Amino acid sequence: MKTVKSKINAKGRGLMTNLEAELEICPNTSNEKQGIRFFINDKMIEAKTSNVVSCEHFVVLANVQDGADAKIALIEHFMAACAICGIDNLDVHFKSQGYEIPIMDGSAKVWVDLFNEAGYQGEQAFVKPVENHFVFSHNNSAIVLMPNQAKTTITYAVNYNHPDLKNRWVNLNLDTNLNEIVEARTFGYLKDLETFQKMGISKGVTIENTVGMTDDGTYTTQLRSEFEPAKHKILDIIGDLYLTGINPLGLNANIIVKEAGHALHIQFAKNIEKCL
Repeated sequence: MKTVKSKINAKGRGLMTNLEAELEICPNTSNEKQGIRFFINDKMIEAKTSNVVSCEHFVVLANVQDGADAKIALIEHFMAACAICGIDNLDVHFKSQGYEIPIMDGSAKVWVDLFNEAGYQGEQAFVKPVENHFVFSHNNSAIVLMPNQAKTTITYAVNYNHPDLKNRWVNLNLDTNLNEIVEARTFGYLKDLETFQKMGISKGVTIENTVGMTDDGTYTTQLRSEFEPAKHKILDIIGDLYLTGINPLGLNANIIVKEAGHALHIQFAKNIEKCL
């Protein structure tokens, strides 16, 4: 099993709550695969699909067997970083009131950099290549997973009311553009921000951690790469699918996604995990 070599301390504010959260990320050197585990208020919450209690705007985990009286929110970018770095075992302890994984810069880059700085020990668990096709669809959205003989690729289609992101397809190729996916920040329509904040979410949005899409077809900040918001959707699905306990980047599969989101990602993950 692969974990970090040394303890990591991280602090930041939540994108939705703007509450400060302080994390102590600890190596888990067990010879058995225990996955990514979160500890808060003396409760352990395992990162798995059966603990997903909400995925409307972001993914929320709670230990449903323990009454769901503790929760961890917006875990998808952190889970994506774990998948990208091949981490199988990790213990994450919350040392503050905030229950949301800090948004940092809105991408997975800070987490990947922290993991790399800490170093690694152990070997990544073997992932059996997928042998079957899986298709899941709902209304205009669909996710398809197909086996191939090479490394996993992800192709994602979005269709947003923005000239750059209308019927736009983007791709992940692990050999060529992984860094563009890692650093792709979360995004949203600028016009919706005030409404969301009145609903009690998106309180921690800043120009540094979120790409705002404007009515005039521009962005509130300079993009890190072409079609960055669409590439962030690839980051999201990597993190969501890792809740199966199987690293999607090790499946030797082609994953094709059309106009999906967290809810469809999680439904797809639940449908395929017993077959992986």
